[in-house]
Amino acid sequence: MDAGKTEPWRAERGGLILTVRLTPRGGRDSIDGRGILSDGRPVILARVRQVPEDGAANAALLKLVAKSAGLPASAAEVIAGHTSRLKSVRLSGDADRIAAALADCLDATDSGAAGKSARRK
Repeated sequence: MDAGKTEPWRAERGGLILTVRLTPRGGRDSIDGRGILSDGRPVILARVRQVPEDGAANAALLKLVAKSAGLPASAAEVIAGHTSRLKSVRLSGDADRIAAALADCLDATDSGAAGKSARRK
């Protein structure tokens, strides 16, 4: 992703707020990279195996995102979109460190996807 583009998070006191588009029953637990919504907002694309019942998919998302940021699951919380695919997730901790860890994770995912696309051609 170009350095000039907006990341799918914003810093706040005590952490970051992420915008995530979740696919439940996605076959695996993974962060699939960055995406852009139809209104132009950047999002993190994520999928989990769990079904969207009784908060199972949200719990799996929190574990996945926290792990990707190098945080315990207890540092992650869904703050909006509990029953929607589009969610706001708060990660508590040092915002700069969390942002760097997420950027590394997403850059690795994005470059891996580019490599797969190149091999398919």
